[in-house]
Amino acid sequence: MAFDGGWTAERMGNLDGKTVIVTGANSGLGYEAAREFATHGANVVLACRSVERGVEAGERIREDAPETSLTVIELDLADLASVGRFAADFTDTHDELHVLCNNAGVMAIPRSETVDGFETQFGVNHLGHFALTGTLLEHLHETDGETRVVTQSSGLHENGEIDFDDLQGEDSYDEWAAYGQSKLANVLFAYELHRRLRNAGVDDVTSVACHPGYAATDLQRRGPEQAGETLRLWGMKAANAVIAQDAATGALPMLYAATDPDLSGGEYVGPGGFRNMRGHPEEQRSSERSYDEATAARLWGVSEELTGVTYDFDVAAN
Repeated sequence: MAFDGGWTAERMGNLDGKTVIVTGANSGLGYEAAREFATHGANVVLACRSVERGVEAGERIREDAPETSLTVIELDLADLASVGRFAADFTDTHDELHVLCNNAGVMAIPRSETVDGFETQFGVNHLGHFALTGTLLEHLHETDGETRVVTQSSGLHENGEIDFDDLQGEDSYDEWAAYGQSKLANVLFAYELHRRLRNAGVDDVTSVACHPGYAATDLQRRGPEQAGETLRLWGMKAANAVIAQDAATGALPMLYAATDPDLSGGEYVGPGGFRNMRGHPEEQRSSERSYDEATAARLWGVSEELTGVTYDFDVAAN
């Protein structure tokens, strides 16, 4: 849906009493989203790999929203044990969960592995969030009213392909191909979650995918910094300065996906401006590969096997 004048965060309305988790909330898109949720009255959980940086981010957010309720809980998506601890800590301290924003990610980094031996981009961007959502699904369902899972992808998912023969990039690795695969996995997951919820008769939990367009964040510099590619790093900095929109604008699709009352699940939200890289958010169509239900179902099964997290839709349906 398009809006006259463009959708802005003011349309989020009053979020008093709502509890929201944002992964990767200490910087970039996650920080800007958490700040907006807080200024609109939500109870915000900053899910961060570094508690210290999460606390610093929370202090900055309180400058704009001094009355807000903010909690920082450690979450390292590259470690499934940390995902489990986060879920336990959250459910021990919070009775409700209205929105889960699967936002954190890494982009185009040299090949490395997570604690559990997964290629890092696939492990963090997809498998970590897959496991997190599965462990929190019952909590989402038990919360009164409609709740949402918002999964952050990228326009570069359009270049992605799920290589089931080499998911972890052990035989051949290209940092951009691995990133595209992980971001395609995000959209496939969001759509498959929506289908499985509805097929199980669960209509109070909604799954939506989104992407920020081209937004200037620290995400772009980490890959070339880790690879020691000075020329690429300067190129990224120049593109951020000339082409990219700021992180606050880049966060708008996630905020739209999390709060717009007309979304019913299975949508893809992104900027509606130049080449879908900038501008106000709107509902869009993702790549043709992202609608392949056979690929989505296969990826779901592989993800359950790799993470050991099985979604109990029977519990959610009760």
